Amino acid sequence: MPGFTLADKKRLVVKVGSSLLTDDDGQVHRHWLQGLADDIAELHEAGHQVLVVSSGAIAIGSRVLGIDRRRAGLAELQAAAAAGQARLVHAYQEALSGHGIVTAQILLTPDDTEDRRRFMNARATLNHLIRRSVIPVVNENDTVATEEIRYGDNDRLAARISQLVMADALILLSDVDGLYDADPTGNASARHIAEVPTISDDIISYAGETRSAVGTGGMATKVQAARIATRAGCSTVITNGAIERPLAALGGGSRHTVFVAEGTPAAARKQWLAGTMGVVGKLHIDAGAAAALHNGKSLLPVGVTEVGGSFQRGDVVAILDRAGRELGRGLAEYSSTDAAALVGVHSAEIEARLGYRGRPVIVHRDELVLFGHER
Repeated sequence: MPGFTLADKKRLVVKVGSSLLTDDDGQVHRHWLQGLADDIAELHEAGHQVLVVSSGAIAIGSRVLGIDRRRAGLAELQAAAAAGQARLVHAYQEALSGHGIVTAQILLTPDDTEDRRRFMNARATLNHLIRRSVIPVVNENDTVATEEIRYGDNDRLAARISQLVMADALILLSDVDGLYDADPTGNASARHIAEVPTISDDIISYAGETRSAVGTGGMATKVQAARIATRAGCSTVITNGAIERPLAALGGGSRHTVFVAEGTPAAARKQWLAGTMGVVGKLHIDAGAAAALHNGKSLLPVGVTEVGGSFQRGDVVAILDRAGRELGRGLAEYSSTDAAALVGVHSAEIEARLGYRGRPVIVHRDELVLFGHER
């Protein structure tokens, strides 16, 4: 298919909807899930980094607790989510453990990806799990989320996760094989769209509403998710997940729609840091630290000579050399008060200086953009 191949996509986010994973009664499709686990294991073995965003907790929990989710109130649905989430993750654990793969559960609310400090915490946790070859299984934290603080559907959550971890591709497993210019279930002449270079008004108009009694997302939410992800440099694919081994089929060229990314994740991240956020502090660094940054390293406290401004962890700070020239910008790992206490300090001495075990860097290289230089 034009425009997309799995081979050159290192970090993948795979979104699984309730209608694929469970039936109307909340029973897990174990055979299908095992096939997905086999796909994930093959990708894992080939060197890909895979994260799963999975729905299904409320559907499973409603069956366990005997709740009619179509008539249930918020408290009942939150209780169902609590009961169902344990079984959902256990199902993934069982399916992946046969391949010797460890699974981790991550539950998020919008604040975790919209608030910069919580964003950094979530990002650090996910990156650490990925480095340890663990498969994170992510879901919305429905036990505490209300309508005011919900993603609304896991397509959007998957897009935010893709943005957060700088994924190369977001794969949305659906009950159809991509986007059509009309509803293919009611229009035999509907035309399949293989590639979307730009998400135009026409593309948005093609998306319909959900027809599933189990899930909350439809094609419209998938197109919205693609808009979020592609702006973050992440290619987005909608493909048929209602088959055995859907990822293997995609890798083999099964029909799909690919939304082409706007640049790369790294470039999108640099643009966001460089131009869309206000600078609230300054870090002056020595020549050794400047050289290290240009060699792709993080900024360590030992290389900081002076701290200016008042800022909190997660705020944007300018990084200046001894002559006062701005070398770049990044997200601070410490507040200005703590950063000032760490000026010139070796990372091994941070706990003794602050009284708690902090992070070893002042600005991590993943949260840094340098002006006029490629890392």
